[in-house]
Amino acid sequence: MSLNRRNFLKHSAALSAASLIPGIPAEAQEPALKTPAAAGFKLVVLQTDWGFAGNRDELCRRTKEAGYDGIETWWPTTAEAQDELFAALKKHGLEVGFLCGGNGADYTKHADAFEKAVTAATSQQRQRPLYINCHSGKDYFSFEENSRLIDMTVRISKSTGIPVCHETHRSRMLFAAHITRKFIEAKPELRLTLDISHWCNVHESLLQDQADTVAKALERTGHVHARIGHPEGPQVNDPRAPEWENTVKAHFAWWDEVAKIKRAKGEVMTMLTEFGPADYMPALPYTRQPVANQWDINVHMKNLLKARYGG
Repeated sequence: MSLNRRNFLKHSAALSAASLIPGIPAEAQEPALKTPAAAGFKLVVLQTDWGFAGNRDELCRRTKEAGYDGIETWWPTTAEAQDELFAALKKHGLEVGFLCGGNGADYTKHADAFEKAVTAATSQQRQRPLYINCHSGKDYFSFEENSRLIDMTVRISKSTGIPVCHETHRSRMLFAAHITRKFIEAKPELRLTLDISHWCNVHESLLQDQADTVAKALERTGHVHARIGHPEGPQVNDPRAPEWENTVKAHFAWWDEVAKIKRAKGEVMTMLTEFGPADYMPALPYTRQPVANQWDINVHMKNLLKARYGG
């Protein structure tokens, strides 16, 4: 068992006593990790375009003004959409990470579309992405079928030098902790986008009974989706609300471990604030009015992440 994993397991056992930064402004201004980072470490926090109603220029302008470093968005498939995106990124001086994936139940067609998207996103010459985040496979594809998709992305990542990560997302190949562990053990080059909010929902817990599996996932994490999930859903209504304090603490404990690994290795740590709109955001009946402001919550999360990990 590695030192990082031992530290994580010990930390998980003492989670209820942890003094992290859920909603106390004074504490939120204090960095969590005091040990100096190795050369090369940098925190990059990105905003999601999910639920944003304006155009690309407006999104990028507001993102820059809010203090973000970039955006994450699905790879645009048309030349017109690419032109609009890359022009806005350049104008506002933002980084980008691309989402890629496949859809449909026919594995051959799914795999072909997935490979074409990852190839296009990594080979375009307009702006080098920080990473590719994959909505990978399906939960009902066989282990062998999903494994071939991992092999494909590893090959592309090696040839381009662009990190390609597979998201721990419901309905996809890494939908559950125990399933992901099988892929981790079989595929040493697999790198994850840790969206652990999904696992809290799938396993109806804060994963206290799967600490060793979670530790393995943290060691393989290349990118983080910083949304707060809970045992009954993938997104709390508002992480600033005091009733979610222990849930927020649990997520920061997991992200702290990723930050320790990244700092020790001198690697870039990319994090996306990904609280979503209705119906991810709980909404009032009949009107579907969201119970909280998505943009404000994401900016709140960005501020916490930069205060905690940006030093």
